[in-house]
Amino acid sequence: MNKTQRDEIEAALKQAEAFVKEVKGSVGLPIVPDAKTGAATWYDQRELRLKYTVSVEKTRRFFEGLADGRIMATRCRRCGELYFPPQDFCSRCGSEDVEWIELSDVGQLLTFTVINVKPMSFSHYQDYTVGIARMPEGINVLAWVDGDPKKLRVGMKVKLKVVRRQPENYLIYEFEPVE
Repeated sequence: MNKTQRDEIEAALKQAEAFVKEVKGSVGLPIVPDAKTGAATWYDQRELRLKYTVSVEKTRRFFEGLADGRIMATRCRRCGELYFPPQDFCSRCGSEDVEWIELSDVGQLLTFTVINVKPMSFSHYQDYTVGIARMPEGINVLAWVDGDPKKLRVGMKVKLKVVRRQPENYLIYEFEPVE
């Protein structure tokens, strides 16, 4: 996030806080209507900001795969259980002997929903669609779905692809409908 985006978010938060303060002063509760839905929303006065680091050393190949345009999963060599997102051990049999496999790029859409009430960290995005698709390997993958949600249908084919998500500028995977 660049300085301009951060400033815009800070300005929007200050405006919201001023409105909440006004409402709280008149009714005694920090409950305000959601800007999109009008639904009653509790606006907490406590601020929670988190930045963290998490080691991805044991699943580094997943991220290297994204950089190469591939989406990787792990399979237990002992019992054959498949994991996506990948993990470095088998929670089914306890083995740490896993192999990396590339997932197929076409699956079948099982369900989807449009997200229009977003957590604050996603509030800079327009409404977006997430879906779950069954891949030929037998696992379900959850991802954003690119395209018009009015044209999506349960059972349709979707392609799993690597994209660069903006404005964060990082690689992630998402689905797109197969025409």
